[in-house]
Amino acid sequence: MIPPRSIRARKASDRPAVRPSIAQDIRDKIASGEYAPGDKLPSLREMIAHYGVSAEPVRSALLILQAEGLIEGHQGKGTYVAEK
Repeated sequence: MIPPRSIRARKASDRPAVRPSIAQDIRDKIASGEYAPGDKLPSLREMIAHYGVSAEPVRSALLILQAEGLIEGHQGKGTYVAEK
């Protein structure tokens, strides 16, 4: 599933809006059950390809979700939806 192109940044002034859009997309997938507690999220490389952005906005979005307690990162193992 590729999100609408509206998530992708078109010019430099649009870029700050990309991080919250990616974070909201993942948040929505968690809320809908597409990503269940304990599920491993796609890899950074897969998310970069999926959203059509560089690594930085994806990492920033994941940090937002981690700060909210929705996901947990495990170095060398991946990022998982937090258990509730």
